[in-house]
Amino acid sequence: MRGLLVIGHGSRRDEANATVRELARRLATEPRQDGDGCAGRPPSAPAAPRPWGAVEAAYLEVSRPDIGEGYARLADAGCTEIVVYPFFLFGGNHTRRDLPAALEEARGRHPTTRWILSEPLGLHACVVEAVRARLDDTLRDLVAAAEHPTG
Repeated sequence: MRGLLVIGHGSRRDEANATVRELARRLATEPRQDGDGCAGRPPSAPAAPRPWGAVEAAYLEVSRPDIGEGYARLADAGCTEIVVYPFFLFGGNHTRRDLPAALEEARGRHPTTRWILSEPLGLHACVVEAVRARLDDTLRDLVAAAEHPTG
């Protein structure tokens, strides 16, 4: 069985950690639709089955479960292939060094498993569109504030 491990940086602020948990929940429960939610494009194909049997959220630092605990949950659920998604904006020391080291340590405790690390968001076309949408919202707020000043 294939599992998905969504890894966030980890924070002392629960609302930051909640975002990682919510992404994992959505990836576990919502059907996949190509194009859905990116630049307003309609899905190009019908909903496909989820390619993983189990999904867990984990954190690199500060928060629990840590990577080893999340990996163990997937292995204990019967996952032998673990796809790892680093919920980071861009690659760096964490994605190139720290995550692989933690994953290898976890795999050492579950030798019948293997893992593969996905690329972080980076400049994926949907990220660029999401940034444009946020900027459009901000510009609308700016115009509205200028038209209706307070105080």
